[in-house]
Amino acid sequence: MITRLLVANRGEIARRVFRTCRSLGISTVAVHSDPDAEAPHVAEADLAVRLPGAHPSETYLDAGLILAACRATGADAVHPGYGFLSENAEFAQAVLDAGLVWVGPPPEAIAAMGSKVAAKRLMAEAGVPVLPSLDPAAPGDFPLLVKASAGGGGRGMRIVREPGELAREVESARREAAAAFGDGTVFVEPLLEAARHVEVQVVSDRHGTVWALGERECSVQRRHQKVIEECPSPGISAGLREHLFEAAVRAARAVGHVGAGTVEFLVKDDRVAFLEMNTRLQVEHPVTELVHGVDLVRLQLEIAEGAALPASPPEPAGHAVEARLYAEDDDYLPQTGVLRRFEVPGDVRVDAGVESGSVVSPYYDAMLAKVVAHGSSRGEAVRRLVTALRRAKLHGLTTNRDLLVRILTNPAFLAGDTHTGFLAPDGPLHT
Repeated sequence: MITRLLVANRGEIARRVFRTCRSLGISTVAVHSDPDAEAPHVAEADLAVRLPGAHPSETYLDAGLILAACRATGADAVHPGYGFLSENAEFAQAVLDAGLVWVGPPPEAIAAMGSKVAAKRLMAEAGVPVLPSLDPAAPGDFPLLVKASAGGGGRGMRIVREPGELAREVESARREAAAAFGDGTVFVEPLLEAARHVEVQVVSDRHGTVWALGERECSVQRRHQKVIEECPSPGISAGLREHLFEAAVRAARAVGHVGAGTVEFLVKDDRVAFLEMNTRLQVEHPVTELVHGVDLVRLQLEIAEGAALPASPPEPAGHAVEARLYAEDDDYLPQTGVLRRFEVPGDVRVDAGVESGSVVSPYYDAMLAKVVAHGSSRGEAVRRLVTALRRAKLHGLTTNRDLLVRILTNPAFLAGDTHTGFLAPDGPLHT
């Protein structure tokens, strides 16, 4: 049994995990850099440990400091949240080697998905549909997409429309990937334009049960990062949904996944192509929780303790939509300073890393909160979310609140006509 859990992360995900721990009677440990000493996640934990270091952006990634914090506080389990440590197989192994409970997938599963090149090969062998990897010297038809094999978040990714641009963009992507992830490996594949980005939530135990717990539509993105997510997808037929679920379960079994993870796909008409598998919890997990009536963090903790899942997942009910509220301007540039007032009213769920008076520093992601609405229909959920965002009191920093409202009230979005080019200059939001 887990008695004291350290969350090796910060902000809203740390607060989210702590919330479930409180309901289960599990003691909590926060870690923090110096700029985060007064952060809400630190105040809410039972114990807190400072992570020393000259660079606040790196302290949360120091495995040695995290393990020392476990020893200092008597923590017997580690939850990595999401981010780099949650995708670091060496860190997961170090936690296990220290005799602690790792609330995540086996290190081997993390390693299997660490390289997108190797992951595509493994998925193809498992019968999961993938896009072909192309030879940069003779790629065939354009447009193409250059992608980094390691990491994510849109870094090391380039769209190439003309043959004369390919060599330059491949080299540019390599440099960016090497700087961001320490690995300059890139690959080239066909670009599926105007495709949907659809992901399937999987939950796996140690006893052979794998759930496909619904799908999420994540097509509305800026710079390859998600802005709006919803469950279920408004553009997936029952037959295509079943196909996606089968492929996701195959993927999870192929890597020996345990815990909560996500298998991501591109969907264009009836064509499905594997994108990647995130073996950890995803930022957008609340929409799945609201539709299926589950607590995914609780499931993670119970699975880490050895519990078995029921044979079948719970049935979905209604629709949920999530908006990521960022401190950023109209050019998506992050804003820093004091958030003087932060209040989001209404019948919505707010997973926030901040509160009124919080300082938004330049060291971390600029997301302030996830605002999530659930309703008996998609229209009801969207209306609740729009109302909450419009009534929110957000003072002190520029946010993307107006952009979120424009998206959610756009006729194409309301019709469910979303794809990865929705926010592009020639996309539905601007035409």
